[in-house]
Amino acid sequence: MTSLALDRPQTAASTVTTEQLHWLMDAVRRNRFIPAPEPENIFVGDGDFRAIGAEFLGHLVRFGKLQPHHRVLDVGCGIGRLAAPLTQYLDDGASYLGLDPARDGIAWCQKAITPVYPSFRFRHIDVAHTLYNPQGLLRGASLVLPLGDRSVDFALLVSVVTHLPPDEVITYSRELSRVLTPGGTVFMTCFTIPSDGVPKTVTDPRCNFLRIDDGPSWTGRQDDPLGMIAYDEGWLEARLAEAGFECEPCRRGSWRGTEAAHYQDIIVARRRSGRA
Repeated sequence: MTSLALDRPQTAASTVTTEQLHWLMDAVRRNRFIPAPEPENIFVGDGDFRAIGAEFLGHLVRFGKLQPHHRVLDVGCGIGRLAAPLTQYLDDGASYLGLDPARDGIAWCQKAITPVYPSFRFRHIDVAHTLYNPQGLLRGASLVLPLGDRSVDFALLVSVVTHLPPDEVITYSRELSRVLTPGGTVFMTCFTIPSDGVPKTVTDPRCNFLRIDDGPSWTGRQDDPLGMIAYDEGWLEARLAEAGFECEPCRRGSWRGTEAAHYQDIIVARRRSGRA
């Protein structure tokens, strides 16, 4: 697989104020010139395309400390829900690469986003997945990301590990450790199950998770287990730590039936210096 370089000049970190971020999020919600697919073509996620993109832009900046000059890798970019608002945040020295096994999403992004924002690139990876790419030729557990070592500052996995089995989570963690620069960030959304089981406060019927065999994973879909995956609390952080990351405390989401600013749980991890 050919490696891609996400080149950029070295730029000092900048600080975005809360007021500036709120203004930008509101502008993204209202800006009808930002590329957006027709509603009938949105095959992943739910809700308003621009509104959810604006919401996640806020999470990336507030929780992940995303900077405008960062080289960004979006694993599981789908149909550009996060790429679209990032076109309004990343500066001319930044770069973005979106990867996804769903060809239709990548094709739309290449047609609608890249011609207007050339630093935003999208690439199909032919990883097999029962839900998104059943005829894929590559096994997720043997994936090699098409990027050079230490070539990325910030990696997103939004609603990605919610569809991955444990062996693939381990592979992705190792590959992210390889491509991220020391101090680089992983921003991951997920469902994590406490040691005493699914919280009794859960009201969303999709989140009645059941454990898969004797492993660390749970599923909310018996018909297609990879359709909605959760993990034991601490398991994802442990795999990231093994790969060379230091994790912040998990931010618990509102899926649990408790108040939160985001639906899924959020894990933010920083790449340690040196080898994993």
